[in-house]
Amino acid sequence: MIKRFHYKTLIFFSIIGILASYFFLSLIVESHKFDYLKSLLNKEQKIFIKKYIFPYKMISDLENEIVSNKYQISKYLTSPTVMELQERKSGNDIQIKEKTIDLSNNLTLKKYRLISGFYGGINNHFPGSGYIDFYENNIFVLSSRGVFAYKKNLDNDEEDFKQINNNIDEFIGLNQFKKEQWFSLKDILIFKEKVFVSYTEEIKEDCWNTSIIYGDLSTKNIKFKRLFSPKECVHSINNIDNEFNATQSGGRIISFDDNHILLSIGDYRSRFLAQDKKSINGKVIKINIYNNKYEIISMGHRNPQGLYFDKENNFILETEHGPQGGDELNLIKVNKINENTIQNYGWAISSAGEHYGGRVKNNKMKYEKYPLYNSHSEHGFIEPLKSFVPSIGISEIVKIQQNKYVLSSMKDKSLYFFELDNEKKIINLDRLEVFERVRDLTFRNNQLYLFMEDTASIGIININ
Repeated sequence: MIKRFHYKTLIFFSIIGILASYFFLSLIVESHKFDYLKSLLNKEQKIFIKKYIFPYKMISDLENEIVSNKYQISKYLTSPTVMELQERKSGNDIQIKEKTIDLSNNLTLKKYRLISGFYGGINNHFPGSGYIDFYENNIFVLSSRGVFAYKKNLDNDEEDFKQINNNIDEFIGLNQFKKEQWFSLKDILIFKEKVFVSYTEEIKEDCWNTSIIYGDLSTKNIKFKRLFSPKECVHSINNIDNEFNATQSGGRIISFDDNHILLSIGDYRSRFLAQDKKSINGKVIKINIYNNKYEIISMGHRNPQGLYFDKENNFILETEHGPQGGDELNLIKVNKINENTIQNYGWAISSAGEHYGGRVKNNKMKYEKYPLYNSHSEHGFIEPLKSFVPSIGISEIVKIQQNKYVLSSMKDKSLYFFELDNEKKIINLDRLEVFERVRDLTFRNNQLYLFMEDTASIGIININ
């Protein structure tokens, strides 16, 4: 009887001891207070204890890992546009990372990659597209989704771009961006201490055109309001040619005189509009920034991407995307504008390019309606200074010296340097490869500034 009692007592205290040890070891596993004791165990011993003594802890760790991985996967799968809008809402600084690349002709490209904030692109799904401009010594950058930021000195590695709060989402936002990535902001101009931004506006449900908002320049907060918003729009589904493409929206803005800016507007692939004088599509227009009135200065454009007003020579250089081949560089005479003459550049009747797919049976009706004659002048239109065949994805154009210019390209990932002689003929055309799509281009203090959208970078090339 006594032996049986001792046996039960031994079992009882053994269970108590085991439970106490289990509880103590559990505390060691769970609490940071016992980090010293845990440090006495190697990795294999810790895993053994978790796996065989405290399996619930192993299961919990695995569950946490799964949740973490789901979060990372969810973050990865999040739309770049949504990520960009979240970054814009946060107001966080836009971080940059510098890199130097050697180019041909003994030129060097310094790239400042925007490693945060610029996520959703116009052509590329990722990273983001953008545009650049200057005011005094500050460089401003605007993303295609409305992230707006500035920096005082691009060479100062200790300073990031500072975001500027704005209300662009009142005019174009997630509802438009999620329909298609080509719905976007198109350009930025800082002029007379105001900021002008062009964008593809949804005038009414699924019906679009190119508009402008503007606001007083500030590094803290900009309250935009409409400057130019046409009543006319091109429907993305119900249109005459049953084709629609909002990359053909133009959107370049430049200053013209103290009272006016110029805006380029594409045809949105409704080709007939470019030859309709009652339509603003396929045109370059002059807008009064004080009373919002506008006039057409040139027509017959497909997708005008670049504008430069050469005040010294009193003409405007315009670049535009052609169809399959046939990107154009055109010269618009300012004296003709003052004579209220609309200069016509021929699209979609004349072009050095072809309709996509070429002269095949399926395109027969398209060529009957839009013949794309190779000659412009024979059909009463102005010949381009140059047609690029094949297309280079022509974008912006700037002047760097007297009668010397540079134009950028996206598809060809290059810059083109050239001169105009006394007869306005192109001479000394040289190509410089920069290895990325160049969405925007500007020139300041003997430096070319490029927005490079394959890496969402601002590039700088010193021009001697």
